[in-house]
Amino acid sequence: MHGPGGLELIEHETGPAKHSLGRLKGFHGQMGMFVRALAYMMSHGSDGLRQVAEDSVLNANYLRASLAHDLTLPFPGACMHEVLFDDQFLKDTGVTTLDFAKALIDEGYHPMTMYFPLIVRGAMLIEPTETESKASLDHFIAVMKHLAAAARAGDAARFRSAPEFTPRHRLDETTAARKPVLRWRPEPARREAAD
Repeated sequence: MHGPGGLELIEHETGPAKHSLGRLKGFHGQMGMFVRALAYMMSHGSDGLRQVAEDSVLNANYLRASLAHDLTLPFPGACMHEVLFDDQFLKDTGVTTLDFAKALIDEGYHPMTMYFPLIVRGAMLIEPTETESKASLDHFIAVMKHLAAAARAGDAARFRSAPEFTPRHRLDETTAARKPVLRWRPEPARREAAD
């Protein structure tokens, strides 16, 4: 709570804290996510939850059927709410799963989950969710087919330089993992020039 001396920690059930949830600690997890999930479930009700679950499964299987001839599937049969592809369609193209995902960013899409599950080589896990319309799914399918065709046509340089249309371009993934920069600090030369 904001007080005359800045932020104040409210520990007692008096004043403005009387009707609060109380103190939250780390073991409560992401409280905001719990509230959001509960609100989502309550807004849909039992019939609505069944419908959104069925819609998400339908959307994932629509992607699976539409992309089965352009990408490769590691397992036969229908999927649940996520569709899984592997990187066999990229074999001998010089394009990696990471390259393919980065190119997807240039097409305006957040990339899929990559390299998971670990038992599938070059895994690409796509979860279209229940909120996607058929038109948005069809556009995504067209983009994926276009990228797969470009990779097979030998346009590896395009994929290795992606993303091009973002404020930050390709990062050095190895250095980022081994030496993460968790806090920004101005460069010493800039600090001295400012003084």
